[in-house]
Amino acid sequence: MRMLMIVVDDGKKEELEVLLRKAGVTGWTEIAGASGMGTTGPRLGSAAFPKTSAVLFTIVEDERARTLAEEIKSYCAECGERLRIASWAVEELL
Repeated sequence: MRMLMIVVDDGKKEELEVLLRKAGVTGWTEIAGASGMGTTGPRLGSAAFPKTSAVLFTIVEDERARTLAEEIKSYCAECGERLRIASWAVEELL
């Protein structure tokens, strides 16, 4: 199993959620309104730097992780959205 962490502009998270549903992903955890610093500059949710990010986590089968990441990246390339996806192996304990 693999965990995917997807970081996207907060304003695009609903589109990402639709894409995840269409791809058959049955669940994820979201951290909305995340602040930080990245290649696009500060995202602090303040008057000076109003943008924030959404961070979504999901766990999928190993073979599905790469194709799902490719589907998400392809979609974002079409709409011009910049996002980041990280993945790591996880072990289900229960």
